[in-house]
Parts: sequence; structure tokens; C-alpha cells
Amino acid sequence: MATTVPTPAPAEPIVERLEEMWKARPGLLGWLMTTDHKRIGLLYFWTTLVLFAAGGAEALIMRTQLIQPNNHVVGPATYDELFSMHGITMIFFFIIPMTTGAFGNYLLPLMVGARDMAFPRMNALSYWVFLASGLFIYSSLFAGVAPNAGWFDYVPLASAKYDPGHAIDFYCLGIIFNGISSTLTASNFIVTIFKLRAPGMSLNRMPLFCFANLAASFGLLFALPSLTVDTILLFLDRNVGTHFFDPAHGGNVLLWQHLFWFFGHPEVYILIVPAFGIATEIIPAFTQRRVVAFPFVAIAEILVVFIGFGVWAHHMFATGMPTVTVVFFAAATAIVVIPSTIQVFAWTMTMFVGRARFKTPLLFIAGFIFMFVAGGLTGIMFLAVPFDQQVTDTYFVIAHFHYIIFGAAVFPIFGGLYYWFPKVTGKLYLELPGQISFWLIFLGTNLLFFPMHIVGLIGMPRRIYTYPGSLGWGAYNLAESIGGYLTAFGIVVLLANLVVSYFRGLPAGPDPWHGATLEWTISSPPPEYNYAVIPTVSSAYANWDLEDREADRRKLANAVMVLEQGHEQPVTSPIDGWWSEIVEMPHDSPWPLVLTVGMTLVFIFLLFQKWVVAGFASALIAIALLGWHGKEPQEHE
Repeated sequence: MATTVPTPAPAEPIVERLEEMWKARPGLLGWLMTTDHKRIGLLYFWTTLVLFAAGGAEALIMRTQLIQPNNHVVGPATYDELFSMHGITMIFFFIIPMTTGAFGNYLLPLMVGARDMAFPRMNALSYWVFLASGLFIYSSLFAGVAPNAGWFDYVPLASAKYDPGHAIDFYCLGIIFNGISSTLTASNFIVTIFKLRAPGMSLNRMPLFCFANLAASFGLLFALPSLTVDTILLFLDRNVGTHFFDPAHGGNVLLWQHLFWFFGHPEVYILIVPAFGIATEIIPAFTQRRVVAFPFVAIAEILVVFIGFGVWAHHMFATGMPTVTVVFFAAATAIVVIPSTIQVFAWTMTMFVGRARFKTPLLFIAGFIFMFVAGGLTGIMFLAVPFDQQVTDTYFVIAHFHYIIFGAAVFPIFGGLYYWFPKVTGKLYLELPGQISFWLIFLGTNLLFFPMHIVGLIGMPRRIYTYPGSLGWGAYNLAESIGGYLTAFGIVVLLANLVVSYFRGLPAGPDPWHGATLEWTISSPPPEYNYAVIPTVSSAYANWDLEDREADRRKLANAVMVLEQGHEQPVTSPIDGWWSEIVEMPHDSPWPLVLTVGMTLVFIFLLFQKWVVAGFASALIAIALLGWHGKEPQEHE
């Protein structure tokens, strides 16, 4: 007679021990000292949301100024500050920190089956430095000396001769300060992806979201030094008396553009590739179909960033470069289309062969694909060098840029907010307001940016604060401004829906979408230790591997791979994901915040040329570093 062996009961005492060991410090102090990647991701989210509101308000003021000819809402000096701060905010203080700092921080360890980032204290430091740099550069706006030469800050316009005062110094130091945060985040992501994947998660079994963040992280590490050097040289020109960008003393103004765009054009792909990663997670969940051509999509995400480094000078076709140089960069611009096209094919084919459920997250991804393709088609037009030279510095360029940046980066962010809202909060969002928010944003965005193509082609230059009524630009600018207001209203509806859903939404459960990746295998919100047992992985769609999930439940019941003796985390080999060792992760720490305070004081004193005092302030940095390394986590076989 056959007998059935009952499944062992969950190891509740072990789970309780994990909860006690990983429990966060209560109250405000817990948030100030946290090293939990999920809390840091939420801190990034709320901070970038505030900065997004600031950048959006700056854009709406500009659109109000341009809504009709000869308007006087703001003057030319204020307008210069508005468009400069808008660009700086959206590039450096919203899209990058939202996709990497918020989404990446919260989700990356969950997707690879880790309990935290590779360097938890460095992760906390990256957030506090980001916050401090944002406060630093926005203090210039409230002081009336905000950066006013654009987010690209061209010289000689940005030189001390033409722009005295502290406005450009705020730009230089603020960008350097912010770059420290991005560099720390990128380094942490790379090590986490290569070393903290769950045993069995070889590179070919890693989710596409992780490939996207890996590509963006490498892009940041190679692109940011160019911008940092550029801003250091400009700061020295303005404050020490060097002449790197002064042709009268052997300098070269084009040196600024080459160094800036060597960062600036790869930066476009660094912005949108993490958004590609969001799309590649939402599409499988709402089609219940694995992404078509998975290996090619993973390679394409990396190639987009890699090839982007060979495209920077297509921003400089009007500067008089030699023809052979112009042809090379035009060809590179054409080549970068190939990996982008591979991804568009994979997304659309996956939706076509799967059973697409057009819930709000997938609607935003469909809108993203439309906007990305439209922006890509206008981008290809810049291959024609004569055409590029004609539309340089016109609103046509702004239209193309925003179809890519807002359409291809921000739309997936909105879709991701809806998609992972149940995981973060444990609540379901309200579907009808979600769909209404999509259509408002989609229609408003196209009404805002499409007419810019036309008004650019008929000659409207960018960066002008007003225009006469006789040029025929008034109707287009009116439509654009209405589109801006409609987009802003749609974003308000989106955020209001999430707030109401947080308080009134139905319980979501661990997996409301039947998502594909590991984060959907655990409770919503996730526990502080992420995984009670280190998960079993045999494909990139781990949540759909039912045998593996059953194996996890058996391991938990038998106390196998639980690692409850401390803040323990397995380390695996970079390529194959073979188990290597166990390391003990640090817990809450005050030193990241203390170190940030010391760095902030140094940058403030540098702004006012108090070199000696800045040197004394750096002593606080040294003290923080000594405390930081006073007790290192242990590791053992």
C-alpha cells in the first residue's frame, strides 16, 4: 500500500530569526542610517519625484512664457535660468536617479536573488550624496544665481568673462558632486550583478532588466570621467586663472564640446537603456510569453551603450569639423540604429505572439514603443549632414530629443510605477484612473512635442524667451503649451491614483500579474531579508519555473540555504553563477551620512574659493572614513 509523505512544515523559528536579525532600526533614525536597498530605493523615489515636480514646473513656466508672441511672464535672465535648471534637473536629477537609484536599487537585488546590494553602506552614501548635490545646485535658484548657460554649459558663454558670479560655479561643482553619486551607484550595480546572483543564475539566466542596468552602469563609469574633467577644467578657468578654453591663451572652446558630448550622447542611451529593461519585464508579464530573441535583446542593450560612445560628434556638425570626421560620425549614428531596431522587433513580436492584456503598465509600454520609433526616425534624419546643419539649434532638435527622452525614458518609468506598485505596497492600483492617466499623458505629450518639429523646420530657434507675432509661430506654440498643461494634468492623475490606491486599493498578494522574475515569488511588500531561502534558478523567468519554486519551499522547511546566522549573503562566480563563499553584510550605519556632510562642506567652501577652509573641512571626511572601516564585515567559506 502506497503512502504519501507529508510536506514538512515551514521552518517558522528560522524565519522569525531572520526577521529579528534583519529588522530595521525604528523611526527617523532608522531611515537616516539605513543600508537596506529597498529603503534606499524608496528614498531615491521620493527625492526624484520632488525634483521631477521642480523640473516640470520650470517647463510649464517656459511654456506659459511662449504661449503667445511678445509675452512677459518672465524676463530673459530668468528664462535662461529656467531652461538651464530644467535640463539639468531632468537629466541629472530625475531620469538617471529614478531608473537606477529608485527602480534599480529596489529591484535589482530582488531579481538576482540577493539580500542586499554588494556594498550596502556605499549604496547609502550614493543616495545622501545625490540628495546633497540636488540641494546644493537648487540653492543657487533660490539665491538668484542659478546656472544659466544650458545643461550643456557651452563656453565661452560660460566663461568668467561673459558670465561672472557663481552661477556657472554652482553648475560645475554640482555636476561633479552629483557624478560621485552616479559613479558609486554604477560600481555597486556592476559588482552586485556579477557577484551576488543566486547560485545557478548564470549570465544567460539573468533577467533582461539586469542586463539593461549593467549596460547603463558601465556606460556611466566610462562617460562620467569626461564630464567631470570638463567641469573641473572650466572651474579652474573661472577661479584659478587657467586657460583651457581660452583661444587667446592657447585654449580651445571646442575642447569643451568634445569632452561634454563624449559624455552627453552616451548619456542619452544611459538614460533610456534602463527604461528598456523595464519594458522587457512588463511585456512578458502581460503577454505571458518569454521575450522573443532573448539573447539578441540582451546583447543589443549592451551594444546600444557601447556604440553610443562613437556618436558624440554628431552634435557638432555645424562647428566646421573636417568632412572625413563628419562622415565617420554620421556612419556611427546610422549603426546605432541596429541594436535599437532589434529590441523594437523583439518587443512588438512578443506582444504579437503572446496574449497581450493592455492593462495600464502595458499601455505605457505601447506608448513608449510608438514614441521611441517616432523619435528614432527623426534621429535618422540627422545623418544627412546638410539637413543637420540647417536644423541645428532649432525646435526640431528639441522635438527629437524629447520624443526620445520623455517618450522612451519617462513612459516606461510611468509603466513601471504601475507594474511594481503592488509589489512595493501590497495594494492593487485602480485600473480605470490608470488608463485615463495614460491617455492624458500620451495625447498631451504628442500635442506638446510634435508641433515643435514643424515650428523648428520653419525657423524657430531654441533658447529664445519670446518672439514677434509676424513669424507664424504663435499657433504652434499655443498648441505646445496646451499639450504641456495636459501632460502635467495626466501626471497629477497618475500620482493621485497611486496615492488613493495605497490607502484604498485591494490587497495585491505576492504575484497579481503572474510576473516572470524572482521578486514575484515573495510577499508584497518584500521582507527586509528579501528571501528566507536563497532561491533556486534555472532560467531567466524564475517565477514560471514551478519545480524550482517547490524546491525552495522544501529547502526552507529543511533549513537548507537559509543563512540565518547573521547578515549573510552567498557570493557566486561572475559568469556561471557557481557558489563561491558566504559574506556577512553590514547593517545600519551613520557613516554614509556623516561622510556626505563632510563632502558638502568641502563643495560649499570651494564655491566661495575658501581653499584652506575646504582643506580643514575634509578632515570630517577622513574621520567618517576611519569610522566606516573600523569594523569590516566577515567572510567565510
